[in-house]
Amino acid sequence: MNLKRRAFPLQLKAAPDGEGRFTAYVSVFGTPDSYREIVAPTAFDASLAATAAAGRKIPICWQHNLAEPIGVWDSLTPDEKGLLGVGDLWLDVAPYARIAQRGMQAGCITGASIGYFVTGDSFNEAERVRTLTGIQLVEASIVTDPAHDDARIDVVKAKLAAGETPTEREFGKFLREKGFARSDADAIASVGFKAWAAGAGRSPQAKDPAISSLIEAAGGYSLPTI
Repeated sequence: MNLKRRAFPLQLKAAPDGEGRFTAYVSVFGTPDSYREIVAPTAFDASLAATAAAGRKIPICWQHNLAEPIGVWDSLTPDEKGLLGVGDLWLDVAPYARIAQRGMQAGCITGASIGYFVTGDSFNEAERVRTLTGIQLVEASIVTDPAHDDARIDVVKAKLAAGETPTEREFGKFLREKGFARSDADAIASVGFKAWAAGAGRSPQAKDPAISSLIEAAGGYSLPTI
């Protein structure tokens, strides 16, 4: 499985106090994102149960840096809106925790992003929407700009889901993530992809079985960070 990321504007219910305690949504349910994906309300249940059974808690990271957590999510609870977290920033030992605290208080740090594995999903061919029914949560980060992650991940999948044609460069990166050497990926993208893209204007592209199959194949994959 590939570790994926999902970013969105930080939705604070309570900004960090002087002790570094705050409340925010880690994920929102039932709303399609730019990749036409929806998180099911029960998607985190198995992961949260397994984490609790192991006596573990989910770390708060700064910009997805797992090597340097800045706090801990003391609780993560699904409600009618999403996965609501109560976080505790380690202000006394983690310098970036203090930056996150001040940034959230000032309103200049406005992003949340989770790192996760997909353990279950379904695809609605008619609506072209994928529902994530199982998510193994690894970490939940505070990020400076939620749009920054969105611009870097799942580019090929997003364009295919929208019935659009990815660029040759984007397709080459996708192949490299799947283990192709750079030279092989570039050769495939240059020759085979151009031949496929030449027919991508066929109407209606959004219902092309070949594209639908590629969306399904790409569903569990994400592009490497640029």
